[in-house]
Amino acid sequence: MTSQTNPRADQERRIRSGSKETNRAIVLAQIRHQETSPVPYWLTIDEEVAQRLDVHYGGRQWRERIQTFVEWTDLVNGDRKEPTGVPHRQRDPYGSVWRTDQRVFHLEVPALPEPTLAGYRWPAPEAFYGDAAWIEKAQKICREKKGKTFLTTWLGWGLFETSWGLRGFENVMMDVACETAFYEALLDRIMEQFYVWIEYICKTLPEVDAVFLGDDWSDQRGVIIGPERWRELFKPRYAKLYEYIHARDKLVIEHVCGSVSPLIPDLVDIGLDVLESLQPEARDMNPYELKRRWGDKITFMGGLGSQSIIQFGKPRELAAEIRRLRTEMSRGGGYILAPSKFLQPGTPTENAAAIFEEFTA
Repeated sequence: MTSQTNPRADQERRIRSGSKETNRAIVLAQIRHQETSPVPYWLTIDEEVAQRLDVHYGGRQWRERIQTFVEWTDLVNGDRKEPTGVPHRQRDPYGSVWRTDQRVFHLEVPALPEPTLAGYRWPAPEAFYGDAAWIEKAQKICREKKGKTFLTTWLGWGLFETSWGLRGFENVMMDVACETAFYEALLDRIMEQFYVWIEYICKTLPEVDAVFLGDDWSDQRGVIIGPERWRELFKPRYAKLYEYIHARDKLVIEHVCGSVSPLIPDLVDIGLDVLESLQPEARDMNPYELKRRWGDKITFMGGLGSQSIIQFGKPRELAAEIRRLRTEMSRGGGYILAPSKFLQPGTPTENAAAIFEEFTA
């Protein structure tokens, strides 16, 4: 399923197209480590916050000032769930039952309560696809924005997230330590599904520039299963996934929360193009230090602290930090300005306004 290619050498071939006047070209230039003016940004605002900004600005006209450098389209719905008949309980295509009335969703009943795949009926990949209207919307966006905006599509939650969504978090921790053969078999089965999804995405949306994956390997303190186990279980599999995506002429963006700094050299090694969320509150995740160490080898997206300065800073502090991120992180290219999370519900209106004003200045 993989080809013997060099992801970093192939990157140059993949991103040479595009006019310098387009937002897409600006993003691509940053990914190939060229400085740009302006520095591209990705700003997504929760609708509750946006409605307060409507009141703050006396209307919706402020929204038109936000430039779309990165456009997100979906074909695969990794969060797809159906009602169970019990209030606030929904079942995903794998068979796991989730409680959905709290933020975030909570796994109530795992599809695989025991460490075995015997007798388990794996859902068809199509069970996660959007309906005809969803597909048509994604294709329309890609047709209209092709060559103008950097287009990315969400693959869904990654190997770790999907595995504990099937088994339960505590069970997966035990699997990693005590049921390694089963856990590797589970990961490989998930991989087979991902290959089908990638093929489907690339054929249905040939215009997309990147495939966006998300897998929270880390918490605030470090890698949840430890760097060494991550390297044994996940690194070789993600190397294959990245290579599979690269072979289809797409870049790879990986979302990881928490302290992922011990794994950055590994991610560089296996050819990751863009690392997103760059959460500065986590251990050893100072974005400026990461830029100093790895900024010439990987592109960073994010870095504006959602748990700290966005919620608790003053508007003038936010403006100063955004200017510093824009200036220092983009030096030599390799940066897309963004909050480490989209602007969350409850973000103070004055802070949301400060972020908007500085991003769009």
